[in-house]
Amino acid sequence: MTYEIEEFIGYLHNTKGTSKNTEVSYERDLRKLEQFLRKEGITEVEAITSTNLNSYILYMEREKFAASSISRSIASIRAFFQYFCQKGVLEKNPADRLKTPKIEKKIPGILSVEEVDLLLSQPKENTVKGVRDKAMMELLYATGIRVSELIGLKIQDVNLKLNYITCDSSERERAIPFGNTARKAVETYMMKDREILLKGKDSDILFVNCSGNPMSRQGFWKVLKNYASSAGIQQDITPHTLRHSFAAHLVQNGADLRSVQEMLGHSDISTTQIYLNMNVNKIRNVYMKAHPRK
Repeated sequence: MTYEIEEFIGYLHNTKGTSKNTEVSYERDLRKLEQFLRKEGITEVEAITSTNLNSYILYMEREKFAASSISRSIASIRAFFQYFCQKGVLEKNPADRLKTPKIEKKIPGILSVEEVDLLLSQPKENTVKGVRDKAMMELLYATGIRVSELIGLKIQDVNLKLNYITCDSSERERAIPFGNTARKAVETYMMKDREILLKGKDSDILFVNCSGNPMSRQGFWKVLKNYASSAGIQQDITPHTLRHSFAAHLVQNGADLRSVQEMLGHSDISTTQIYLNMNVNKIRNVYMKAHPRK
């Protein structure tokens, strides 16, 4: 099965044009399946049955894997066997009837507008690092892009004249506007401080670290957590906190879901719907506290 996994990942990369993260995720899921099947004495793709695959899913459930991890594994397994069915290697797809567990959509943690203001005021703008951090955080909150999209931005993706960025890391390219506060922060960073951080290196990546290399997701997370701590924000901060806050604040202020979906790059509007539900819950809480006839 080792060779088939390599072939499938090659197909994703060369034909489907998938991202590195997607390929790593697929390969990790399939290697785990391969490991499980090898212990069962199964090494050939043609020998794998639906019973074997169901046994693997039951094993994951017994080992207390998260429902989201099981769902992702099932998606990887389905795609893998579908590829070899299309190639004619397999007559029947043994993964066809695998049942995906129901995933309870958790309401994401968000910051209040006041907390966001406090967080974004933390970077010291008289330092090169502070100017960069301010630009990154302002742009993240202004656009709601994913952290992976933020650190992948290139100089040519940012239009400071018309105040928008271009993101093409999801299924389709999207243009996202941003306000003057973010524009000023990015403009200040690009004017001088980016060149100082690059230390003479040639790069088209917008945000770089103190060594002149592209910022990593982990590096940015550390930056964000440090500023949250200095701001006295108690709740857990994740790389997606500002993205969730961006969406929730837009919906709370009357933005329509379709526009928010477009800006966030969600393929399914039901994913965006969670921010509307958060708004409904907030309204319900206000009602229960304030209405005389509860």
